[in-house]
Amino acid sequence: MLYIPRNIPISEVLKKKSVLLLGPRRAGKSALIRHQLKADRVIDLLKADQFQAYSFRPSLLRESLKTSERLVVIDEVQKLPVLLDEVHSMIEETNCRFVLTGSSARRLKRGHTALLAGRTRRLYLHPFCFAEVADSFKLERYLRHGGLPPVYLAETEADAMAELSDYAGDYLREEILAEALVRKIEAFSRFLPVAARMNGQLLNFESVASDSQVPARTIREYFSVLEDTLVGKILHPVRFKGIHSRKAIASGKFYFFDCGVLNALLGRKKILNDSVEFGDLFETWVHQELRTYSDYRKERDAIEVQFWRSPAGSEVDFVINREVGIEVKATRHISERHVSGLNELAAMMPLRKKVIVCRESAPREMNGVNVLPWREFAEQLWADEIF
Repeated sequence: MLYIPRNIPISEVLKKKSVLLLGPRRAGKSALIRHQLKADRVIDLLKADQFQAYSFRPSLLRESLKTSERLVVIDEVQKLPVLLDEVHSMIEETNCRFVLTGSSARRLKRGHTALLAGRTRRLYLHPFCFAEVADSFKLERYLRHGGLPPVYLAETEADAMAELSDYAGDYLREEILAEALVRKIEAFSRFLPVAARMNGQLLNFESVASDSQVPARTIREYFSVLEDTLVGKILHPVRFKGIHSRKAIASGKFYFFDCGVLNALLGRKKILNDSVEFGDLFETWVHQELRTYSDYRKERDAIEVQFWRSPAGSEVDFVINREVGIEVKATRHISERHVSGLNELAAMMPLRKKVIVCRESAPREMNGVNVLPWREFAEQLWADEIF
C-alpha cells in the first residue's frame, strides 16, 4: 500500500525524549513506525509469541537490550502495561529512547503511566489531515469516507465502504470487549449509534440515556470510554467571569474523530450536497483539522480549542485561545446574518480575528470578518496563518 508521510513531529521530539504515541485503531501508527522511524527493535504485542514472551517475563525487555540499541518501539503497549515499569527504569538507566504506541489511553491509565510523567512526551496520531493529502483531497469524498489510511487509500468505493463497515464491529470486539472496558457490551452497542447522532451537538446525557436505554450515570462513563479509546473528543465551552458569566452555556459538545467512521455508525452510505448532514460533516471536518493542527503544533505553541454558545442560541463553532473565532457554514453564499454570532462574542471578548469557513469560490472580507473558502482555510491553517 502507498505510504503518505505524516506531519506528526515524532522525529523532532525523539531527539529530546521518549514518546508515548497514541491514536485510534487504523490511524497508521504501525506504518509510521516502519517508514519514518529507524528503530533498532520493534516489539509488536499483537503477535502472540512476543506477547507471551514479555508477559511471562517482563524483565526480558531490560535483559535483552543491546548497548548498540538507541531506539526501541513497543507497539500496542496497552496490551501489557506492566512493561511500563521496565521502560521507566531503562529510561533512567540507559541512553535508549522508546516509542510506546497504543490505541487505548484507558488501559494505560490503569497501568503506570504516572511513572513516565516528565520522561516521555505524549503525541496523538490522527487520520490524514489536509496538509498530508492536499494534492488528492476532495471535500465530498472526505466527508463521506473520512481520513483513516486504509479507507482513504482504498482503490474502489466498495473497498472503502467495506473498511468502514468493519470498523464499528472491530472497535467493539477488539477495543471494548477484549479490553473489558465496559461491563455490558450490549448496552454499549446500543449507545454507539445514539452517541453518533449527537455528534457536534450539546451533550444531553439524559436524552442519550433514554434513547439507548442505559442509565444516565453510565452514559457519562461511556463518553469517557470513547475519549479514552480516542474515537471522539468533548469540546468544552468558553467560560466567562463577572458581568458576562451568564452569557454562555456550560454543556460541552462531542465530536467523533473521523467523518467516515461517524457515517458508518449511523448507517449513512450517501451524503446529499447541501443537506443538513453535509453541513454537520463539514463542521466535523473543520473540528478534525483544528484538533490535528493543535496536537501536531503543540510542541511549539499551546493551542486551546473551545466553542461559545449563549443561552439564547447564538453560537460560534470554534474559539481558539480566546482570541480567534471561527464559524463554519457549508453555504456558498455568506450574508450578514451568518456573522451575528461572531459579532456578539466579539462584544464580550476581544477577538483578534474573525473567520467564516464556507464554500464560496474566493476569499473576501466582510465588515471585519475573513470569509474563507474551505481550501484556503485549510492551506492558511497549516501555513500557520490563521492563529
